[in-house]
Amino acid sequence: MGLQEAVEPISSEMTDLVRYVTGALSAPLPPDVAEKGKHHILDSLAAILSGSRMRAGELAASYVKQQGGSPDCTVIGSSFLTNAANAALANGMAGHADETDDSHFRGRYHPGCGIVPGALAAAEIAQSSGVDFLKAVVLGYDVGTRFNLSMGQTGAYGGGHSTHTVGVLFGASAAAAALLKHSQEQTRHQFSYSIQQACGLPYWARDREHIEKAFDFGGLGARNALSAATMVNLGFTGVDDGLSGYNNFFTIFAPANGRPEEISKELGTRFEIMDATIKKWCVGSPIQGALDAVMGLIAAHQVKADEVESIVATLPDDRANIVSNRSMPDICLQHLVAIALIDGGLTFASAHDEERMKDPRVLALRERMDLKASAELTAARPPRQVILAIRTKDGRELRHHTQAVKGTPANPMTRIEVAEKALDLTAPIIGKEKAQALNDAILDIENLKSVVDLRPLLQV
Repeated sequence: MGLQEAVEPISSEMTDLVRYVTGALSAPLPPDVAEKGKHHILDSLAAILSGSRMRAGELAASYVKQQGGSPDCTVIGSSFLTNAANAALANGMAGHADETDDSHFRGRYHPGCGIVPGALAAAEIAQSSGVDFLKAVVLGYDVGTRFNLSMGQTGAYGGGHSTHTVGVLFGASAAAAALLKHSQEQTRHQFSYSIQQACGLPYWARDREHIEKAFDFGGLGARNALSAATMVNLGFTGVDDGLSGYNNFFTIFAPANGRPEEISKELGTRFEIMDATIKKWCVGSPIQGALDAVMGLIAAHQVKADEVESIVATLPDDRANIVSNRSMPDICLQHLVAIALIDGGLTFASAHDEERMKDPRVLALRERMDLKASAELTAARPPRQVILAIRTKDGRELRHHTQAVKGTPANPMTRIEVAEKALDLTAPIIGKEKAQALNDAILDIENLKSVVDLRPLLQV
Protein backbone atom coordinates (compact mmCIF):
# COMPACT_ATOMS: atom_id res chain seq x y z
CA MET A 1 0.00 0.00 0.00
CA GLY A 2 1.42 3.40 -0.96
CA LEU A 3 2.10 6.09 1.60
CA GLN A 4 -0.81 8.18 0.40
CA GLU A 5 -3.14 5.20 0.89
CA ALA A 6 -2.01 4.22 4.39
CA VAL A 7 -4.78 3.97 6.95
CA GLU A 8 -3.83 5.98 10.03
CA PRO A 9 -5.60 6.33 13.36
CA ILE A 10 -7.75 9.38 14.02
CA SER A 11 -6.16 11.71 16.55
CA SER A 12 -7.73 12.48 19.90
CA GLU A 13 -7.90 16.15 18.89
CA MET A 14 -9.99 15.38 15.83
CA THR A 15 -12.13 12.90 17.74
CA ASP A 16 -12.91 15.38 20.51
CA LEU A 17 -13.46 18.25 18.08
CA VAL A 18 -15.89 16.31 15.91
CA ARG A 19 -17.79 15.00 18.92
CA TYR A 20 -18.19 18.57 20.17
CA VAL A 21 -19.32 19.91 16.80
CA THR A 22 -21.86 17.17 16.14
CA GLY A 23 -23.30 17.46 19.65
CA ALA A 24 -23.44 21.25 19.81
CA LEU A 25 -27.09 21.70 18.84
CA SER A 26 -28.31 19.24 21.48
CA ALA A 27 -26.28 20.76 24.33
CA PRO A 28 -27.82 23.61 26.36
CA LEU A 29 -26.00 26.94 26.51
CA PRO A 30 -25.38 28.60 29.88
CA PRO A 31 -27.65 31.67 30.13
CA ASP A 32 -24.78 34.19 30.13
CA VAL A 33 -23.25 32.53 27.06
CA ALA A 34 -26.59 32.60 25.23
CA GLU A 35 -27.03 36.30 26.04
CA LYS A 36 -23.51 37.15 24.86
CA GLY A 37 -24.14 35.15 21.70
CA LYS A 38 -27.20 37.26 20.92
CA HIS A 39 -25.16 40.43 21.36
CA HIS A 40 -22.54 39.25 18.87
CA ILE A 41 -25.08 38.09 16.31
CA LEU A 42 -26.89 41.44 16.46
CA ASP A 43 -23.64 43.38 16.34
CA SER A 44 -22.41 41.34 13.36
CA LEU A 45 -25.64 41.68 11.39
CA ALA A 46 -25.59 45.43 12.05
CA ALA A 47 -22.00 45.60 10.79
CA ILE A 48 -22.99 43.70 7.64
CA LEU A 49 -25.96 45.95 6.93
CA SER A 50 -23.87 49.05 7.46
CA GLY A 51 -21.00 47.59 5.45
CA SER A 52 -23.30 46.73 2.56
CA ARG A 53 -23.28 50.45 1.73
CA MET A 54 -19.50 50.75 1.85
CA ARG A 55 -17.26 50.05 -1.12
CA ALA A 56 -16.10 46.57 -0.08
CA GLY A 57 -19.67 45.50 0.61
CA GLU A 58 -21.01 46.99 -2.61
CA LEU A 59 -18.30 45.35 -4.70
CA ALA A 60 -18.85 41.98 -3.03
CA ALA A 61 -22.61 42.10 -3.64
CA SER A 62 -22.10 43.11 -7.27
CA TYR A 63 -19.58 40.30 -7.75
CA VAL A 64 -21.79 37.53 -6.38
CA LYS A 65 -24.83 38.84 -8.24
CA GLN A 66 -22.84 38.55 -11.44
CA GLN A 67 -21.86 34.97 -10.54
CA GLY A 68 -25.48 33.87 -10.22
CA GLY A 69 -26.18 30.73 -8.21
CA SER A 70 -29.25 29.01 -6.83
CA PRO A 71 -31.41 31.45 -4.82
CA ASP A 72 -31.02 29.80 -1.42
CA CYS A 73 -29.43 32.39 0.83
CA THR A 74 -29.71 36.05 1.74
CA VAL A 75 -27.31 38.70 0.51
CA ILE A 76 -27.78 41.16 3.35
CA GLY A 77 -28.63 44.74 2.37
CA SER A 78 -29.63 43.70 -1.15
CA SER A 79 -32.80 42.45 -2.84
CA PHE A 80 -31.51 39.17 -4.30
CA LEU A 81 -30.56 35.67 -3.17
CA THR A 82 -27.65 33.45 -4.17
CA ASN A 83 -26.03 30.17 -3.19
CA ALA A 84 -24.48 29.57 0.22
CA ALA A 85 -20.82 30.11 -0.65
CA ASN A 86 -21.52 33.33 -2.56
CA ALA A 87 -23.78 34.68 0.19
CA ALA A 88 -21.12 33.92 2.80
CA LEU A 89 -18.53 35.75 0.69
CA ALA A 90 -20.65 38.86 0.17
CA ASN A 91 -21.90 39.06 3.75
CA GLY A 92 -18.43 38.36 5.11
CA MET A 93 -16.88 41.18 3.14
CA ALA A 94 -19.67 43.55 4.14
CA GLY A 95 -19.12 42.51 7.75
CA HIS A 96 -15.58 43.87 7.66
CA ALA A 97 -16.11 46.57 5.06
CA ASP A 98 -15.53 48.90 7.97
CA GLU A 99 -14.06 48.72 11.48
CA THR A 100 -17.49 48.11 13.03
CA ASP A 101 -17.34 44.37 13.75
CA ASP A 102 -16.27 42.46 16.84
CA SER A 103 -12.84 41.04 17.67
CA HIS A 104 -11.13 38.44 19.84
CA PHE A 105 -7.85 39.49 21.43
CA ARG A 106 -6.35 36.08 22.29
CA GLY A 107 -7.61 34.55 19.07
CA ARG A 108 -6.19 37.43 17.02
CA TYR A 109 -9.10 37.67 14.63
CA HIS A 110 -12.50 39.23 14.01
CA PRO A 111 -14.87 36.28 14.44
CA GLY A 112 -18.29 37.77 13.78
CA CYS A 113 -17.68 39.14 10.29
CA GLY A 114 -17.13 35.62 8.90
CA ILE A 115 -18.61 33.15 11.37
CA VAL A 116 -22.05 34.80 11.49
CA PRO A 117 -22.37 34.94 7.65
CA GLY A 118 -21.23 31.33 7.41
CA ALA A 119 -23.67 30.18 10.06
CA LEU A 120 -26.49 32.22 8.52
CA ALA A 121 -26.01 30.66 5.07
CA ALA A 122 -25.97 27.14 6.51
CA ALA A 123 -29.00 27.91 8.69
CA GLU A 124 -30.95 29.12 5.67
CA ILE A 125 -30.17 25.94 3.74
CA ALA A 126 -31.24 23.82 6.69
CA GLN A 127 -34.11 26.15 7.66
CA SER A 128 -32.73 26.03 11.19
CA SER A 129 -34.41 27.53 14.22
CA GLY A 130 -33.14 30.65 15.91
CA VAL A 131 -31.82 28.71 18.88
CA ASP A 132 -29.85 26.35 16.63
CA PHE A 133 -28.40 29.34 14.80
CA LEU A 134 -27.37 30.85 18.15
CA LYS A 135 -25.72 27.62 19.28
CA ALA A 136 -23.88 27.29 15.97
CA VAL A 137 -22.47 30.80 16.22
CA VAL A 138 -21.25 30.17 19.77
CA LEU A 139 -19.70 26.92 18.50
CA GLY A 140 -17.99 28.80 15.69
CA TYR A 141 -16.28 31.17 18.11
CA ASP A 142 -15.11 28.18 20.17
CA VAL A 143 -13.59 26.33 17.22
CA GLY A 144 -12.18 29.29 15.28
CA THR A 145 -10.34 30.63 18.30
CA ARG A 146 -8.88 27.23 19.17
CA PHE A 147 -7.53 26.69 15.66
CA ASN A 148 -5.74 30.03 15.89
CA LEU A 149 -4.32 29.22 19.32
CA SER A 150 -3.15 25.83 18.02
CA MET A 151 -0.80 27.52 15.55
CA GLY A 152 1.27 28.84 18.46
CA GLN A 153 2.03 32.19 16.89
CA THR A 154 3.81 34.75 19.05
CA GLY A 155 3.32 38.45 18.51
CA ALA A 156 0.08 40.00 17.39
CA TYR A 157 1.12 40.78 13.83
CA GLY A 158 4.15 38.58 13.26
CA GLY A 159 4.90 36.21 10.45
CA GLY A 160 3.07 33.07 9.46
CA HIS A 161 -0.42 32.59 8.15
CA SER A 162 -3.05 35.18 8.96
CA THR A 163 -5.04 34.21 12.04
CA HIS A 164 -7.78 36.55 10.82
CA THR A 165 -8.45 34.27 7.87
CA VAL A 166 -7.78 30.92 9.54
CA GLY A 167 -10.00 31.45 12.58
CA VAL A 168 -13.00 32.53 10.54
CA LEU A 169 -12.61 29.56 8.17
CA PHE A 170 -12.70 26.91 10.87
CA GLY A 171 -15.26 28.71 13.00
CA ALA A 172 -17.67 29.02 10.09
CA SER A 173 -16.94 25.44 9.03
CA ALA A 174 -17.83 24.11 12.48
CA ALA A 175 -21.04 26.17 12.58
CA ALA A 176 -22.08 24.90 9.15
CA ALA A 177 -21.33 21.27 9.98
CA ALA A 178 -23.53 21.48 13.08
CA LEU A 179 -26.43 23.21 11.30
CA LEU A 180 -26.35 20.82 8.34
CA LYS A 181 -26.33 17.95 10.85
CA HIS A 182 -23.33 16.26 9.33
CA SER A 183 -22.34 12.90 10.76
CA GLN A 184 -19.02 12.53 12.54
CA GLU A 185 -17.47 11.12 9.36
CA GLN A 186 -18.89 13.96 7.25
CA THR A 187 -17.62 16.50 9.74
CA ARG A 188 -14.11 15.05 9.62
CA HIS A 189 -14.24 15.24 5.82
CA GLN A 190 -15.57 18.79 5.94
CA PHE A 191 -12.67 19.86 8.15
CA SER A 192 -10.33 18.18 5.66
CA TYR A 193 -11.76 20.28 2.82
CA SER A 194 -11.49 23.38 5.00
CA ILE A 195 -7.86 22.57 5.78
CA GLN A 196 -7.19 22.24 2.06
CA GLN A 197 -8.58 25.75 1.57
CA ALA A 198 -6.87 27.34 4.57
CA CYS A 199 -4.83 30.35 3.52
CA GLY A 200 -4.23 34.01 4.24
CA LEU A 201 -1.07 36.09 4.57
CA PRO A 202 -0.86 38.93 7.11
CA TYR A 203 0.03 41.78 4.78
CA TRP A 204 -3.55 43.06 4.98
CA ALA A 205 -2.39 46.18 6.86
CA ARG A 206 -0.98 47.46 3.56
CA ASP A 207 -4.45 47.59 1.98
CA ARG A 208 -5.24 51.29 1.55
CA GLU A 209 -8.94 50.87 0.74
CA HIS A 210 -10.14 48.16 3.15
CA ILE A 211 -11.34 45.93 0.29
CA GLU A 212 -8.77 43.12 0.24
CA LYS A 213 -8.75 43.35 4.05
CA ALA A 214 -12.51 42.77 4.08
CA PHE A 215 -11.95 39.72 1.87
CA ASP A 216 -9.17 38.41 4.13
CA PHE A 217 -10.97 38.99 7.43
CA GLY A 218 -14.52 37.98 6.54
CA GLY A 219 -15.32 36.88 3.00
CA LEU A 220 -12.53 34.43 2.25
CA GLY A 221 -12.92 32.20 5.29
CA ALA A 222 -16.73 32.26 5.21
CA ARG A 223 -16.85 31.39 1.52
CA ASN A 224 -14.34 28.54 1.83
CA ALA A 225 -16.13 27.13 4.86
CA LEU A 226 -19.46 27.01 3.02
CA SER A 227 -17.80 25.53 -0.04
CA ALA A 228 -16.50 22.71 2.15
CA ALA A 229 -19.85 22.26 3.91
CA THR A 230 -21.95 22.14 0.75
CA MET A 231 -19.54 19.81 -1.05
CA VAL A 232 -19.68 17.32 1.80
CA ASN A 233 -23.45 17.80 1.98
CA LEU A 234 -23.62 16.68 -1.64
CA GLY A 235 -21.59 13.53 -0.94
CA PHE A 236 -17.94 14.53 -1.30
CA THR A 237 -15.64 12.35 0.82
CA GLY A 238 -12.14 13.12 2.02
CA VAL A 239 -9.33 12.43 4.48
CA ASP A 240 -10.54 11.39 7.91
CA ASP A 241 -8.05 13.43 9.89
CA GLY A 242 -6.26 16.45 8.46
CA LEU A 243 -4.91 17.32 11.91
CA SER A 244 -2.54 14.35 12.14
CA GLY A 245 -0.60 11.95 9.95
CA TYR A 246 1.53 12.63 6.91
CA ASN A 247 1.55 16.31 5.79
CA ASN A 248 -1.21 17.50 8.11
CA PHE A 249 -2.47 20.98 9.08
CA PHE A 250 0.31 21.53 11.60
CA THR A 251 3.04 20.43 9.19
CA ILE A 252 2.17 23.42 7.02
CA PHE A 253 0.69 26.01 9.37
CA ALA A 254 2.75 25.46 12.51
CA PRO A 255 5.86 23.39 11.73
CA ALA A 256 7.80 24.68 14.76
CA ASN A 257 5.32 25.95 17.34
CA GLY A 258 2.17 23.89 16.79
CA ARG A 259 0.01 23.11 19.81
CA PRO A 260 -2.53 20.51 18.63
CA GLU A 261 -3.84 20.10 22.16
CA GLU A 262 -5.42 23.58 21.94
CA ILE A 263 -7.93 22.29 19.36
CA SER A 264 -9.95 20.39 21.96
CA LYS A 265 -8.84 22.05 25.20
CA GLU A 266 -11.75 22.84 27.55
CA LEU A 267 -14.40 22.41 24.86
CA GLY A 268 -17.78 22.83 26.48
CA THR A 269 -16.47 24.61 29.57
CA ARG A 270 -14.56 27.57 28.11
CA PHE A 271 -16.82 29.47 25.76
CA GLU A 272 -14.72 31.79 23.62
CA ILE A 273 -17.57 34.14 22.82
CA MET A 274 -17.30 35.33 26.43
CA ASP A 275 -13.80 36.59 25.66
CA ALA A 276 -14.80 38.45 22.49
CA THR A 277 -15.07 42.23 22.24
CA ILE A 278 -17.86 44.37 20.79
CA LYS A 279 -16.64 47.79 19.72
CA LYS A 280 -18.25 50.85 21.23
CA TRP A 281 -16.62 53.00 18.56
CA CYS A 282 -16.79 52.00 14.86
CA VAL A 283 -13.06 52.44 14.36
CA GLY A 284 -9.91 50.30 14.46
CA SER A 285 -9.52 48.21 17.61
CA PRO A 286 -6.29 49.85 18.88
CA ILE A 287 -8.07 53.25 18.86
CA GLN A 288 -10.93 52.20 21.15
CA GLY A 289 -9.05 52.93 24.36
CA ALA A 290 -7.83 56.31 23.09
CA LEU A 291 -11.38 57.44 22.37
CA ASP A 292 -12.50 56.21 25.79
CA ALA A 293 -9.70 58.37 27.21
CA VAL A 294 -10.70 61.46 25.19
CA MET A 295 -14.26 61.20 26.39
CA GLY A 296 -13.09 60.63 29.94
CA LEU A 297 -10.98 63.81 29.86
CA ILE A 298 -13.81 65.82 28.31
CA ALA A 299 -16.20 64.60 31.01
CA ALA A 300 -13.78 65.22 33.87
CA HIS A 301 -12.16 68.49 32.77
CA GLN A 302 -14.39 69.96 30.01
CA VAL A 303 -11.24 70.21 27.89
CA LYS A 304 -11.71 71.80 24.45
CA ALA A 305 -9.60 71.48 21.33
CA ASP A 306 -8.65 75.18 21.27
CA GLU A 307 -7.18 74.85 24.78
CA VAL A 308 -4.78 72.05 23.83
CA GLU A 309 -1.08 72.73 23.54
CA SER A 310 0.09 69.12 23.10
CA ILE A 311 -1.19 65.54 23.19
CA VAL A 312 0.69 62.31 23.81
CA ALA A 313 -1.08 59.00 23.16
CA THR A 314 0.70 55.88 24.43
CA LEU A 315 -0.38 52.56 22.92
CA PRO A 316 0.84 48.95 23.09
CA ASP A 317 3.90 48.63 20.88
CA ASP A 318 2.58 45.58 19.02
CA ARG A 319 -0.24 47.56 17.40
CA ALA A 320 0.57 51.28 17.57
CA ASN A 321 1.86 51.37 13.99
CA ILE A 322 -1.39 49.81 12.71
CA VAL A 323 -3.28 53.05 13.48
CA SER A 324 -0.61 55.73 13.21
CA ASN A 325 -1.21 58.42 10.57
CA ARG A 326 -3.15 56.09 8.29
CA SER A 327 -4.84 57.36 5.13
CA MET A 328 -8.30 56.04 6.08
CA PRO A 329 -10.06 58.17 8.71
CA ASP A 330 -11.55 55.33 10.77
CA ILE A 331 -8.18 53.68 11.39
CA CYS A 332 -6.11 56.83 11.95
CA LEU A 333 -5.66 57.46 15.66
CA GLN A 334 -4.35 61.02 15.35
CA HIS A 335 -7.25 62.04 13.16
CA LEU A 336 -9.93 60.48 15.35
CA VAL A 337 -8.56 61.91 18.60
CA ALA A 338 -8.53 65.34 16.96
CA ILE A 339 -12.10 64.94 15.68
CA ALA A 340 -13.33 63.79 19.10
CA LEU A 341 -11.75 66.78 20.82
CA ILE A 342 -13.03 69.29 18.27
CA ASP A 343 -16.58 67.86 18.18
CA GLY A 344 -16.79 66.82 21.82
CA GLY A 345 -17.54 63.27 20.72
CA LEU A 346 -17.49 60.89 17.77
CA THR A 347 -20.24 59.51 15.54
CA PHE A 348 -20.18 56.93 12.76
CA ALA A 349 -20.51 59.74 10.24
CA SER A 350 -17.70 61.89 11.67
CA ALA A 351 -15.37 58.89 11.95
CA HIS A 352 -15.82 58.15 8.24
CA ASP A 353 -15.80 61.68 6.82
CA GLU A 354 -12.81 61.64 4.47
CA GLU A 355 -13.14 65.37 3.72
CA ARG A 356 -12.22 66.16 7.30
CA MET A 357 -8.84 64.51 6.76
CA LYS A 358 -8.02 67.81 4.98
CA ASP A 359 -9.67 70.14 7.51
CA PRO A 360 -7.07 72.77 8.58
CA ARG A 361 -8.31 72.74 12.17
CA VAL A 362 -7.99 68.96 12.38
CA LEU A 363 -4.55 69.00 10.76
CA ALA A 364 -3.34 71.74 13.13
CA LEU A 365 -4.36 69.68 16.17
CA ARG A 366 -2.72 66.58 14.73
CA GLU A 367 0.54 68.54 14.46
CA ARG A 368 0.49 68.91 18.24
CA MET A 369 0.05 65.18 18.82
CA ASP A 370 2.62 62.42 19.43
CA LEU A 371 2.05 58.68 19.47
CA LYS A 372 4.31 56.54 21.64
CA ALA A 373 4.63 52.77 21.58
CA SER A 374 4.94 50.99 24.92
CA ALA A 375 6.12 47.44 25.59
CA GLU A 376 4.67 47.75 29.09
CA LEU A 377 1.19 48.37 27.72
CA THR A 378 1.56 45.38 25.40
CA ALA A 379 2.19 43.17 28.41
CA ALA A 380 -0.45 44.86 30.59
CA ARG A 381 -3.72 43.13 31.42
CA PRO A 382 -6.51 43.70 30.64
CA PRO A 383 -5.21 44.18 27.09
CA ARG A 384 -5.55 47.18 24.74
CA GLN A 385 -4.80 49.77 27.42
CA VAL A 386 -4.10 53.35 26.34
CA ILE A 387 -2.72 56.40 28.15
CA LEU A 388 -3.66 59.84 26.86
CA ALA A 389 -1.91 62.92 28.23
CA ILE A 390 -2.94 66.48 27.33
CA ARG A 391 -1.11 69.66 28.21
CA THR A 392 -3.29 72.75 27.95
CA LYS A 393 -2.18 76.24 26.97
CA ASP A 394 -2.81 77.44 30.53
CA GLY A 395 -0.41 74.83 31.93
CA ARG A 396 -2.76 72.06 33.08
CA GLU A 397 -1.47 68.48 32.79
CA LEU A 398 -4.38 66.14 32.14
CA ARG A 399 -4.04 62.36 31.97
CA HIS A 400 -6.40 59.44 31.46
CA HIS A 401 -5.35 55.79 31.57
CA THR A 402 -7.92 53.54 29.92
CA GLN A 403 -7.40 50.19 31.56
CA ALA A 404 -10.64 48.34 30.79
CA VAL A 405 -11.66 49.42 27.29
CA LYS A 406 -15.42 49.67 26.81
CA GLY A 407 -16.78 46.60 25.05
CA THR A 408 -13.99 44.27 26.12
CA PRO A 409 -14.60 41.34 28.48
CA ALA A 410 -13.28 43.48 31.34
CA ASN A 411 -15.88 46.20 30.61
CA PRO A 412 -18.60 44.71 28.38
CA MET A 413 -21.36 46.62 26.67
CA THR A 414 -24.83 46.04 28.04
CA ARG A 415 -27.76 44.69 26.05
CA ILE A 416 -29.14 48.23 25.78
CA GLU A 417 -25.81 49.61 24.55
CA VAL A 418 -25.45 46.87 21.93
CA ALA A 419 -29.02 47.46 20.75
CA GLU A 420 -28.48 51.22 20.51
CA LYS A 421 -25.33 50.74 18.46
CA ALA A 422 -27.16 48.33 16.14
CA LEU A 423 -30.02 50.76 15.59
CA ASP A 424 -27.59 53.55 14.77
CA LEU A 425 -26.02 51.35 12.07
CA THR A 426 -29.09 49.66 10.62
CA ALA A 427 -31.84 52.29 10.67
CA PRO A 428 -30.25 54.35 7.85
CA ILE A 429 -30.24 51.22 5.66
CA ILE A 430 -33.54 49.47 6.40
CA GLY A 431 -35.52 52.13 8.27
CA LYS A 432 -36.25 52.54 11.96
CA GLU A 433 -39.20 50.16 12.07
CA LYS A 434 -37.39 47.23 10.47
CA ALA A 435 -34.23 48.01 12.45
CA GLN A 436 -36.14 47.78 15.72
CA ALA A 437 -37.85 44.58 14.55
CA LEU A 438 -34.43 43.07 13.78
CA ASN A 439 -33.19 44.00 17.24
CA ASP A 440 -36.24 42.43 18.83
CA ALA A 441 -35.95 39.24 16.76
CA ILE A 442 -32.29 38.64 17.59
CA LEU A 443 -32.60 39.46 21.28
CA ASP A 444 -35.50 36.97 21.44
CA ILE A 445 -33.91 34.49 19.08
CA GLU A 446 -34.99 31.44 21.07
CA ASN A 447 -38.52 32.06 19.79
CA LEU A 448 -37.52 32.36 16.12
CA LYS A 449 -38.94 29.31 14.35
CA SER A 450 -36.77 29.63 11.24
CA VAL A 451 -33.79 31.82 10.43
CA VAL A 452 -35.36 32.31 6.99
CA ASP A 453 -37.92 34.53 8.77
CA LEU A 454 -35.15 37.12 9.26
CA ARG A 455 -34.81 37.62 5.52
CA PRO A 456 -37.37 40.46 5.15
CA LEU A 457 -35.55 42.34 7.92
CA LEU A 458 -32.12 41.92 6.33
CA GLN A 459 -32.96 42.91 2.77
CA VAL A 460 -34.15 46.08 1.06
